[in-house]
Amino acid sequence: MEYAFKAASSSSGQTAVSLRGTNSCAFVTQKKVPDRLMDPSSITHIFSITPKIGCLATGMIADCKAQVQRMRFEAADFQFKYGYPIPVHVLAKRIADIAQVNTQSASMRPLATVCILIGVDDEKGPQVFKVDCAGHFLPFFGTASGAKEQEAVNYLEKRVGDMKGYDKDQTVRTAIMCLGSVLGSDF
Repeated sequence: MEYAFKAASSSSGQTAVSLRGTNSCAFVTQKKVPDRLMDPSSITHIFSITPKIGCLATGMIADCKAQVQRMRFEAADFQFKYGYPIPVHVLAKRIADIAQVNTQSASMRPLATVCILIGVDDEKGPQVFKVDCAGHFLPFFGTASGAKEQEAVNYLEKRVGDMKGYDKDQTVRTAIMCLGSVLGSDF
C-alpha cells in the first residue's frame, strides 16, 4: 500500500485543492504537460462523472482514467436500477469499497490514485469526499492531494472556521489562493 500512496502523491507532481462552502464546492489543480510535443488540450485530471458530480484524480494517469471509468459505470448502473441520479456520498462509498477489495487479493493491485469527488446533493447540499488507494473515504470542508498536500492542508486549517460560511465566489477564490500560496506563484 505504501507504494500505491507514494505513486499517487508524487507520480504526477501536481497538487490539488478542494473546498466546500455553504451552497457550492470547488476544486483546483495545476495543469502539467509532460512533453512539449503533446497536445495540451488532451491532458486533464478533472473529470465529469455525472452532470452533478465532478472528480479530480491525482496519481498515475492510467489508473486515474480506469478509476473514472469505473465511477461512471457505477453512476450509470445506479441511475438505471433506482431511477434517480446517484448521490455523491453513495458513489464515494461504492468506489472506496471497490478500492478496498483491491487490497485483499494478490491477483489485483491497488490503483495509484487519490480521487476528490465533489457534488451538490438535493438533500445534503454541497459535499466533498476524498477516496484514497486503500479504500478510505471521508467528507471534508477542505482537502488537498498530491505533491504538496501537507502545505495545502496547513493553509486550509487556518481558515476552516470561515469556510462553512463561504458563498460561491469566496469558495473559488480561497481554493485558488491556497493553490497559489502552496506553489509560490500568482494566478
